[in-house]
Amino acid sequence: MKVAVFSTEPYDRKFLDAANNSAKVGHEFIYFETRLEPKTASLADGCQAVCAFVNDDLGRETLKILADLGTQFIALRCTGFNNVDTSAAAELGIKVARVTVYSPYSVAEFALGMIQMLNRKLYKAYNRTRDDNFSLNGLMGFDLHGRTVGIIGTGKIGTILAQIVHGFGCHLLGYNPSPNPKFEAIGDARYVELPELLANSDIISLHCPLTEDNYHLINEQTIAQMKPGVMLINTSRGPLIDTKAVIKGIKSGQIGNIGIDVYEQEGDIFFKDLSDTIIQDDTFQLLQSFPNVLITSHQAYFTEDAMNDITTTTVANISDFEQGNPLKNEVKPPEKVAAPA
Repeated sequence: MKVAVFSTEPYDRKFLDAANNSAKVGHEFIYFETRLEPKTASLADGCQAVCAFVNDDLGRETLKILADLGTQFIALRCTGFNNVDTSAAAELGIKVARVTVYSPYSVAEFALGMIQMLNRKLYKAYNRTRDDNFSLNGLMGFDLHGRTVGIIGTGKIGTILAQIVHGFGCHLLGYNPSPNPKFEAIGDARYVELPELLANSDIISLHCPLTEDNYHLINEQTIAQMKPGVMLINTSRGPLIDTKAVIKGIKSGQIGNIGIDVYEQEGDIFFKDLSDTIIQDDTFQLLQSFPNVLITSHQAYFTEDAMNDITTTTVANISDFEQGNPLKNEVKPPEKVAAPA
C-alpha cells in the first residue's frame, strides 16, 4: 500500500522502514517532513493511506481534501486522537486507527526524571559547573522520601510512575474515573476526590488523555486548591493545563516548580529547530523565562523500546486495513445520545 507519512524526522524513517521490512508487507512509504494540514494535504495525492502524528491537523477541511484525493485510511503513530475529527472521517468514509499501547515505562520514567531535575536543580548545577561555578547556593531540594505524590490518571503510565515513586518512600494519592486495582495495590496508595488530591500533594503528575471534560483541568480554581509550592508535572497532553493560569500560579508562589513535556499550543513549536528564529508565542516565551520551569519538547515517549512498539503497531494497522481484516485499534466517532422523547 502507498502511504504518505507526514511530520517525519530521520528516526521516524529508520523505525518505520525497519518495521515494514520486518513484517515483510512491502508498504511504500513516502516521507514528508512537513506537518499535515489543509495546505499540505495535496501531497497525499495517489496514496490510499496517510500516516500522521500527534500535532498533524486532521480536522474536517484536511479530511475532505484527503478523501477527494482517494485516501481511505489514516494510521496515527500516536495514542492521542484529539487532533482528528472522527465524525468527519466517518462521514467521508475514512477509517482511522491509532497506537493504543507502547512502552509505558518510557513516559513514567521521564516524569520521574523531570521531578528529580526540578527538585535537585540538576539543570542549574550542570550549567554552573560548565562555567566553573561550584557554589551550592540556590540548589537545595528536598527528600522525595515521605512526600505525597498525587497522580491524576492511573492507567498504565500513571500506575508505573506510582510504583517508581513508591520505591522512593512516597505516599500516593490517585484520581481516576475508574479505579485501577494495580494502583491500589501499591503501598499506601488510595483514591481520593480531586480537591483532596490537590490540597495534599507535594507533587502532582498528570497522566490522562485529553477529553472535553478535562480540558484545562489545571486552571485558576484548581491551582488555588493546591498546596502552596506544589510541583506540577505534565507529560500527557498540553491542553490539560491552562498556561496563563499556571503563569499566575508561578508568580504568586502557589506553584513552586513545573515540568511540562507538552504545551497547549505546541503544534507550531515542537519537533522543529527554531534556534535561529524568534518564537512569536508570547505566553510560551514568558513561561520559558521562569527559573523554576522545565520545558521539554514532547519527548517523554522517545525511547528505542517505544519507537519499536509504535512503528510495529502502525505497520500492522496499515496491513490490517489493506487486507480487510478487523481494525483492532480503530478510532470511531463518539456515539450520539438520542434526545429524550
